[in-house]
Amino acid sequence: MIQQPTTLAGAIGDAVDARLRRAYGFEEVALVPGEVTIDPAEVELAVEIGGRRLEIPFMAAAMDAVSDPEFAVRMTQAGGLAFVNLEGLYARFDDPSQIIARVASAASGEEAAKVLAEAYEAPPRDDLIRGLITRIKGRGGIAAVSTTPASAWHHAELAADAGADLLLVQSQVSSARHISTSGRVLSLADLTGGLRMPVLVGNTVSGAAAYQLMHQGAAAVLIGVGPGAACTTREVLGIGVPQVSATLEVAAARDQFAQETGRYVPIVTDGGMKTGGDIAKAIASGADAVMLGSPFAAALEAPGHGINWGMAAPSPTLPRGTRIRVGELLPLEQILFGPAATSHGTQNLVGALRQSMAALGARTIAEMHEVEMVIAPAIATEGKSWQLAGRE
Repeated sequence: MIQQPTTLAGAIGDAVDARLRRAYGFEEVALVPGEVTIDPAEVELAVEIGGRRLEIPFMAAAMDAVSDPEFAVRMTQAGGLAFVNLEGLYARFDDPSQIIARVASAASGEEAAKVLAEAYEAPPRDDLIRGLITRIKGRGGIAAVSTTPASAWHHAELAADAGADLLLVQSQVSSARHISTSGRVLSLADLTGGLRMPVLVGNTVSGAAAYQLMHQGAAAVLIGVGPGAACTTREVLGIGVPQVSATLEVAAARDQFAQETGRYVPIVTDGGMKTGGDIAKAIASGADAVMLGSPFAAALEAPGHGINWGMAAPSPTLPRGTRIRVGELLPLEQILFGPAATSHGTQNLVGALRQSMAALGARTIAEMHEVEMVIAPAIATEGKSWQLAGRE
C-alpha cells in the first residue's frame, strides 16, 4: 500500500514525459571549443544540394519580398541559391512592384494582408512561370523554384519543361503523402520518380516524417515550422518545435537513412536565424545548409526594399504571417561577406560561420556536425549587463 502512490506518481510522470519533451532554440545552446583550432582560410563551406554544388551553404527563401529572378541570379553569383515562388506575385503579375509598394505603405499589418489577399486572387500564369525560369537561366543563375503540394504536379511538369534546376515542394507541414479530396493526390514517390529534376521537400520538424520523405525520394529536406520573423504560425496554430531540437532530430534520421541505404540526403534549417552565431548553431545541430528570409530582405537588391511578409500572409481566411520592416538596407555582398560595420552579428554571415568553424576545429560542414553542444540558457546574458543596458 505504501508503494502505490510512488508507483502511481511514477506512471503519471512517465505519461507526461512521453507526451511533453523539452526542446531547445538557438538562444538556449552554445558550441564548445575543442582541442584544435584551424586557419579560417582552410575552412571548406561547399555543400551539394540536389546535385548542385554550392560554394556557401546559404539559400534565400521563396518569399516575394526576398527572391525574384534578379535576386536568384545574384545569389547564384555569390555561391548560394535563391528559390522563386511559382505561386507568388511574380507568377501572377507582369510587374508586381506596385503591389509591393502598396504593401510597404499600408498603415498596418492587417491592411497589408488585405492588399496581398486581393492580389493573390489573380491566378498564377504559366507564361509568367516559364518567363521567370528563362530569365534566371539566361543570366547563368540556378533556377530553383518553389510550389505547394496542391499545385506540385502541374508546376513540376511546367518547370521541368522550362528548364528549372531544382523544385521545392513546400508547405506549412510536409509529409510523404499529401491527401486531398479536391484534387490529384500528391505522392512524393510518384513525383520524384517521374520528374527530370531533383525535388526538395519542406517543412518538417519530425525525424520520422523526414525519414519517410527521404525514402520517397526527397533530394533534400527543409526543417522549420513557424520560426521565421514574419511567420505567425506558432501563434495562430500553436504548432512548431524550436530549431535546434528539430534540426538534431532530423539530422539523426538523415544519418540513419544514409547508413541503411548509402544515400546521403542533405537537410536545410529554414528560418529563425538572424546572426552568424545562429547559423553556426544550425550547422552544428546537423544542417548541411540554411535558408534565410528576413536577413536577405534587408539586402538593397531584394525586391521588398526593406519589408518582408510571411508566406501565409495572403490567406483570405486564416493569415499566418505579418508584414515586418527589417531595418537598415545593406548590399547583399556586405550581408554575406562583409565587412561588418556593426558588432551585432547580422553582417558578414559567411565570414562568421567560417570563423566559428575555425575556432571549433571544423574544416568541413560534416566535421561541424560533430562539434560538442551544451544547453546554456544564460549564453546570451552571462556577463552582458552593460550591453543589455544599451550600446553606444
